Formats: sequence, structure tokens, C-alpha cells
Amino acid sequence: MNLLPKSSKEFGSVDYWEKFFQQRGKKAFEWYGTYLELCGVLHKYIKPREKVLVIGCGNSELSEQLYDVGYQDIVNIDISEVVIKQMKERNASRRPQMSFLKMDMTQMEFPDASFQVVLDKGTLDAVLTDEEEKTLQQVDRMLAEVGRVLQGRETEWLFGMEEGRKQLAASAGFRRLVTVALHRGQQYESMDTIQAELSARVMELAPAGMPTQQQVPFLSVGGDIGVRTVQHQAYSPLSGDYVVEDVQGDDKRFFRRLIFLSNRNVVQSEARLLKDMCHRAQKKRKKDRKKQRPADTPEDLPTAPGQSIDKSYLCCEHHKAMIAGLALLRNPELLLETTRTLLVVGLGGGSLPLFVHDHFPKFCIDAVEIDPSMLEVATQWFGFSQSDRMKVHIADGLDYITSLAGKGEAQPHYDVIMFDVDSKDPTLGMSCPPPAFVEQPFLQKVKSILTPEGIFILNLVCRDMGLKDSVLARLKVVFPLLYVRRIEGEVNEILFCQLHSEQKLATPELLEMAHALERTLKKPGRGWDDSYILSDMLKTVKIV
Repeated sequence: MNLLPKSSKEFGSVDYWEKFFQQRGKKAFEWYGTYLELCGVLHKYIKPREKVLVIGCGNSELSEQLYDVGYQDIVNIDISEVVIKQMKERNASRRPQMSFLKMDMTQMEFPDASFQVVLDKGTLDAVLTDEEEKTLQQVDRMLAEVGRVLQGRETEWLFGMEEGRKQLAASAGFRRLVTVALHRGQQYESMDTIQAELSARVMELAPAGMPTQQQVPFLSVGGDIGVRTVQHQAYSPLSGDYVVEDVQGDDKRFFRRLIFLSNRNVVQSEARLLKDMCHRAQKKRKKDRKKQRPADTPEDLPTAPGQSIDKSYLCCEHHKAMIAGLALLRNPELLLETTRTLLVVGLGGGSLPLFVHDHFPKFCIDAVEIDPSMLEVATQWFGFSQSDRMKVHIADGLDYITSLAGKGEAQPHYDVIMFDVDSKDPTLGMSCPPPAFVEQPFLQKVKSILTPEGIFILNLVCRDMGLKDSVLARLKVVFPLLYVRRIEGEVNEILFCQLHSEQKLATPELLEMAHALERTLKKPGRGWDDSYILSDMLKTVKIV
């Protein structure tokens, strides 16, 4: 009996699998390996009490054998109705706690963060039958759904790795630490309401002998508390599900944020709304409270979303530091009159290149963004627009720079290159940039397109100290002069890299150059935000 398809494309067909399991009958079919071949790896990484989702389960015995050795919280899904019926009948009496559901893994019906483990044994290969765009989009949807149903920040390096948990406990300053994920589907008005809801459960986990009236401090590392209004929500094949939301800050001002739901505790981009929009938002929210609107209900405010942004204000401290790094260029007091070229890798909401464009009228800017959806978001929701001095290139930053570096004498040279690009893998100890951007061969390509007196500015977000040391060592080989500026209260460090060590400046000289640039920017009519002091950004700079 031949069960093989006529072509690999049939592996992605529901009809093929229905016929496959009808003809196969009840005899188990194991793709790639049996439980005995895989159990060593599975037992190493899956704990018996964890909730496991098996996608594309087929009629494999893998789930049954896991169940029999103690892994009893298992949900199995498959697109074939035939095989789900078979597996239900096979396990109804012997394994009553295990469930089998007919479900498409690219459109799963489970709530966010439902599982601690998602297990796939061959299903991805059945989907990835070629490299056509339609197929790759299907794979993206599958992986996005897997990321959605996995439990929140437990997969991040800080929470999922032993070294990360030790670092978290040390920073909190307590011997026992309980972490709780706040889900976006629920609105949290304040830390007091959260504490009231959780206090009883927290005390159940207290060390033996601790007084029942002992005060337990609650700390927050996320931004899901308080007023939040989702203005836009969509899906990108590259970035997954994302939202644009307006949140109210401590000063009652409103800010617009871009959040990737695959990494929902990280603000990808942020911009301040103009004051009149903040006032209208407050009035509308007071009116809506009377109607008892559900949390996260989109509002029709503002009517022209891109025009509501305060473009003179930089929200992100690391962006402020990156802008301050421009003072390291020769004759900073003349930067507003001198033609310069800038390459920014990573667009996001566009705040960084837009700020340079608006405040440095002679700068010509190339921005590189891998995800076309982000250009749409930046344009529609964050006030970004291209001009004859600012162009966006939809490309992988690695490919773009490699292409430029391969042009030899004809290659362009930039006075400033900025990397502000995030990693899509939260399990790494470095979330910005992706590791490939700081490999030494690629850094050599960056060097080749930088002018001799230019500056390479990198936003580094790395909690793994060993990994960070190796990144700094690689940078130092390519760029002999390396300054670092740590962002207070954040993991970000901004690295200013130059090609000649003789360009080294002492702190007083750095501050004087920053003052010179700032005096120019503060001239009447420039629209400079007086709360932004360039020299403050460079006071704590250190040479590596």
C-alpha cells in the first residue's frame, strides 16, 4: 500500500492526510523517531507538571508514552478529523486526562500563553514543502501561533535561564522572589489593585515561620498597569501580531507605543502625543467610563493619528544618547550647515531618523527596515514620512550592508551608522541587536562603508555578561576607539565606535563638543526641546 504523496505539496493538504490515516488504519506511524529515541531530549527539557501542546500529533505513540511516564497534562491537535477520532477512541479509557482536538495550528483556538511547551515532530516539514512566498507565509503563521500560545515571559532569557533568574533575584535584593505575568486581555488600574488580588496567594508561598502580617513588596517590570487604549492591531508575517496603543504616563501625558505581542513587555517604539490630543483623550475617557467600555476597546481618537505626534520630543533615553553621539563628529557646531550622510538600521516607529531629519537640515538619511509593515505603522501612526533627504529601504540590514560593502571603490560611505534593531529570539541573553549584526566579519563590512572620521553607534541590550564581553571584544578589534554609555534604570548601553584611537577625547572635551552642538540647536526657531540636555547624555561615557 503506497501512502506517499505524488508531490511534496500534498503534505500540506488536508485531503491527503484524511486519506493517509484512513488507509493506514490504527497502526501508529512515527515520523523521524520513536519515543525511545527521543525520550532523553524530551525528559531533559520538559518537566512532568508542565502543560504540553503537541501540534500535528497524527497517530504517533509519542504523547501516549509521555503520558504513561507521568506527563499527563497533554493536549494534542491535528488537522485530520479521521486521526483525531481514531486517537480519541484509542485513549478514552486508558488515558482519560489527555485530549485530542481537530484544529489548524495556524489558527489555534487557545487563549494566549496557554502552554509551557509546544512539541512538534515533523509537522513543520510537512508545511515547509518549498520556498514559495505563500508557503513561507504559512510557516510564519504557524510559528506566530506557537509563540502566542506559549506562556509569556517564561521563555525569555531573564526568566527561562538559570543565569537570568539569578540576575533577577540579585537585582531585586530578596532571597525569595515570585514572578507573575500580567496578561494584556485584562486591564490593571494600579499596583494597589494587583497587590490586593495577589496578596493571599503570595503568602501561601511564603517561607515557613514568616509572620502572617509581614509586608511583602510588589515590584513591576512591565508597562501593563494603568490607562491603555489600543488604536490599531494587526499581523505581520515577519513580526507577528502587534498593537499600537496610547498609554497615560505618570505626568498624565499620553504616549503612543508599538508593541510586538511575541515580546509584549518590550516597547519597540514610543512617541509623545501633542497636548491637545492628550486633553481630548482624557475628556473622551471620562465620557466613556459612564458607558463602561471594556478594556482595550479601540477609540476613534485621534482622527488623524500621524498628525498627533510631538516630533520634537524623544521618549527613549537610548535614542537621546544616540543623538548626543553626533557631537563626536568633527566641528559639531557646524553640523546644521554641513552635509552629512546617516544610515539607520531598524526603523520601528521612525522616531530616531525622523528626529535627525527635522533637527539636522543638511543630513541625508537612509533607513533600512526588514518589515514593510513597520513602514506602514511608522507612517500612519507615528508621523513618519520620507523626503528627498530621507529614504526607507525595505531590506534585511545584513544583506543591505553586505551589498554596499561589496561594491569596492564605488561603495557609498556614511558619516554616521546607527544600529537600533531588535532580536526576534527572546531566549538569548542579548535582545538587541541580533547576534549576526555583531559578528566580526560583518563588523568589518560596517567599517568599510564608514568614513575615516565617522562614528558607528550601536544600541546594545545584553543581560548575559559573558556574551556582552565577547561583543565588546569583537567591536574593539574592528573599532579601536570605543566609548560606552549606560542608560540608567535600563539594560541598554549605547556604544560609540570610531576607527582611530588618536581621536580619543577626555570627558571635559566631550562635554564641550556637546555644549557646542546644543548651543546651535537651541537657536530661535529650531523647535528644540529644552528638557533634553545633550551634555547630560555624555557625562557618564567611559572608554572601553
